[in-house]
Amino acid sequence: MAAPEWKQKFVERYSGLTDIDAFLDISLKPLRKTVRVNTIKCDIKDFKEKVEGRLNLNQIPWCKEGFFTEGAAIGNLPEHFLGYFYMQGAASMIPPVVLSPTENEMVLDMCASPGSKTSQMAAMMNNTGLIVANDNAMLRMKPLGFNLQRCGVSNTIFTLMEGRWFKDIAFDRILVDAPCSGIGTIRKSFRTIEIWNPSFSRQMAGIQRQLLSTAFNCLKEDGTIVYSTCTLEPEEDEGVVSWFLENHPKAKLEKINLDIKHGKCVDEFNGKTYSSEVQKCLRIWPQDNDTEGFFVAKIRKG
Repeated sequence: MAAPEWKQKFVERYSGLTDIDAFLDISLKPLRKTVRVNTIKCDIKDFKEKVEGRLNLNQIPWCKEGFFTEGAAIGNLPEHFLGYFYMQGAASMIPPVVLSPTENEMVLDMCASPGSKTSQMAAMMNNTGLIVANDNAMLRMKPLGFNLQRCGVSNTIFTLMEGRWFKDIAFDRILVDAPCSGIGTIRKSFRTIEIWNPSFSRQMAGIQRQLLSTAFNCLKEDGTIVYSTCTLEPEEDEGVVSWFLENHPKAKLEKINLDIKHGKCVDEFNGKTYSSEVQKCLRIWPQDNDTEGFFVAKIRKG
């Protein structure tokens, strides 16, 4: 994969947000391989015994089922086909951990495909309760169905529609892992930087505000939403959360306490000042923990 030619406007934009040299340097390095043990089919101790001598496992601090690993062709291992583990990014494991669904709850995964977080939540719920796994395109339903079947998930139903159409349902917890500009995923694909355009972030922010508002209207009193993106654009992260707090007085942002290094959230961007409450969110730069970039907010109703 050839190194990208960094756009000058992109460099200028991010120089004001982080250590640009560290950010660009880590963005040129491949992601460490990571797996999450699927406890629906295999507990952590048994998994370690099964892959001993084939995979070197190092614990991911913020997810007890997650491990950094080394080894070629991990996806070709029999344990992968059997659903004993899921190949999932270390930062991607954070939103379900923050949402913390428990047994017998009713949960909505509004943007579910390909199913990494859905299957993680199903395992956390011991395959009890109900997860509604939604996505908006038939092509995206295929990997979702395949992955959940492989992992032995049985507490989940699928819906195929725009997330903004949900109404008249009361969920205990909702995950809005929103579609975004994906700046945190440069290490996966340099095409992310090739197609980057600030106007796209503004467009995505409108969609994200709509999804988050719909989710809040479908949440029980004292219920919890986790809003997450794999982008580092302030307009899609702190900007969306700040707007949401201003327009939903019953929404309360909760501080996220995880064993993870993270950057300071953005207070002001492009002439706009955001709510001081956004400092309770997680802004994770790729150079912080040698992962993808991610943003996570935890919101309670009431």
